Order: sequence, then structure tokens, then C-alpha cells
Amino acid sequence: MSASVPLVTAAGGVVLRDGLMAVVHRPRYDDWSFPKGKLEPGEGFEAAALREVEEETGLRCRVLRPLPGIRYTDNRGRRKLVRYWLMEVAEDPGFEPNDEVDDLRWVTPDEALGLLSYERDADVLRALQ
Repeated sequence: MSASVPLVTAAGGVVLRDGLMAVVHRPRYDDWSFPKGKLEPGEGFEAAALREVEEETGLRCRVLRPLPGIRYTDNRGRRKLVRYWLMEVAEDPGFEPNDEVDDLRWVTPDEALGLLSYERDADVLRALQ
């Protein structure tokens, strides 16, 4: 892939609560993944991860530690870099379905492996084990 193809940067979180982790369903893609989204201009990866998790899930979180990032080509042919953080819930005002995410499930790591739509997300999860 040519370096002239733009790099899309995104960040997200693997959110833990009581031994379970949050996975979200995105109706636009009909997939299950960890909450994540693109960086806004001038925004750092960690700040974007916290913002995106809150926007998609309503959860206000604390960062515990960075996780390995992933690189892939998105469905529009662009190079994409997603950096993830392990997070814990600081405040949970309750999930409200929205345009980007219509369902949130709290699952065990094994359940997450069976539910996640992309192998690259499973690789992030395996980095925790």
C-alpha cells in the first residue's frame, strides 16, 4: 500500500467492570466491537479514547494502561491505526442507544471472543490474557 494513501487515526477502550468487558453493536456496519472512533483535529489518542467510549456507551472511564494498537485497511481502502487502552468504569449513568451504537453488552472475555466481529479486535483482547 502506498504511503500516499491517507492514514486514519482512531482510539478506543477495552472497558472492564466486575470481571466483564463492554462490547458494542454498530448498526451501520452490523458488527460487534470495542467502543472506538476517530481522533478530532488536535486531539491526542488517549483523550480520544476516553471521549469515544463516553460518546458511544455513556460510560465515564479511567485509563488503566495502554494496549497494543492495530493497523489495517478500512472498508474504503484507507490505512487505519487504532490505539486502545484498558479502562475501568468510573461512572455509569446508563447506556442510551444512539446513531452509532444501538446495543451494549457486558460479557466475559471468552464471550467477547465469540461475539467480536473482527479478528483484529480479538487480537487486542488476547493481548490482555
